[in-house]
Amino acid sequence: MREKVLVIIPAYNEAENIVDVVANMKEQAPQYDYLVVNDGSSDDTLKLCCREHFEYLDLSINLGIGGAVQAGYVYARRNGYDIAVQMDGDGQHDIAYLDRLLQPILRGEADVVIGSRFIEKEGFQSSPGRRLGIALLSGLIRLTTGHRIMDVTSGYRAVNRMFIDIYSRDYPMDYPEPEAIVTAIMHRGRVSEVPVQMRARTGGASSITFKRSIYYMIKVTLAILICRVSYGVRRVRRTGAPSPDGKGAEE
Repeated sequence: MREKVLVIIPAYNEAENIVDVVANMKEQAPQYDYLVVNDGSSDDTLKLCCREHFEYLDLSINLGIGGAVQAGYVYARRNGYDIAVQMDGDGQHDIAYLDRLLQPILRGEADVVIGSRFIEKEGFQSSPGRRLGIALLSGLIRLTTGHRIMDVTSGYRAVNRMFIDIYSRDYPMDYPEPEAIVTAIMHRGRVSEVPVQMRARTGGASSITFKRSIYYMIKVTLAILICRVSYGVRRVRRTGAPSPDGKGAEE
């Protein structure tokens, strides 16, 4: 395979998991490059990256998952990668499915590929409450874009060079996965899903508590609606289509 592939591994306080995640990556997929993005961790994540001589990028402050992933996309763009893969640093994503993620892009069938745990419904399926939230967000994305994506919160995904460039310049900051799908669709990207199995987190704690789950749903719902409207407005302005008041669009 001639394409240069970079696996972006955002990590915030993942000292309990990051060594195993990278070790599995190096053992099972040594043909691909990887980059751990240490997102201002307060535990030993950075120390372990240094000790193990990992390829890593250290952010001096915590930017959140969106900022960490975007930093990886900036790195990928600047270093001429053809495909970038997001893979969480908590051990939930199985590197064995990496080639399956890449295939639709390599065949020219997709621009963004999402690893979905809900197609074959095998492996870790998340809690009932989170599955309900995912289903609601999936329905909202289908309502606003016409595209059905089942696992809208999956952080296991691959993108081609076009979306490396787009996401390096424009990527949601807070709980970005559903909004990034809408961004891809609004840029007329071909978004597809492939079945994967995920594992439960083996160490550390999730950042999404019950209270934050409520905030998550409200924030992401508003973000999806705003994203959809804003790209619609931009498209009207680019094409010169009439505005609602009938006076035409301004450049």
